[in-house]
Amino acid sequence: MKRIYSVLVENRSGVLCKVAGLFSRRCFNIDSLAVGETDDHAVSCMTIVSSGDERTLEQIEKQLNKKLDVIKVKTLSQEQCYTRELMLLKVKYNKNNRRDIIEICDIMKTEIVDMSKHFMMLQICDSPEKIDTLIKMLQSISIVEVARTGTLALSKCAENDD
Repeated sequence: MKRIYSVLVENRSGVLCKVAGLFSRRCFNIDSLAVGETDDHAVSCMTIVSSGDERTLEQIEKQLNKKLDVIKVKTLSQEQCYTRELMLLKVKYNKNNRRDIIEICDIMKTEIVDMSKHFMMLQICDSPEKIDTLIKMLQSISIVEVARTGTLALSKCAENDD
């Protein structure tokens, strides 16, 4: 079972290390981590994706809430939020597979951002599941390099939000 934690923390040096240390000390795994400053320069948002059984995931939330540098912890389910990742992917191509790559890019709404005589660099911003699908589709074509951000997540807008 996977869970997404949106954690507001004080924007100070060492906070990321403390949070990562919490996971490490308790042998919790971080599947994905993205950190960035919010509109308030004194606050950062950490989006942490972790997996485990229900007891482990509840323990993670409790431990995060105990940290002094943590302002707020929100647990998000897949149904409650939108998730996105950014991926840059470099593939080697030739005259035989060039059209296939371009067709896959069209289907998957992937942009070709750079191209040389033998290589293409692709960019996609989508859900982690769609990014995984793109990788599977391109694996037979010779993926050279992959760079992926961690998962970003925001809760969905509710009808009664002000």
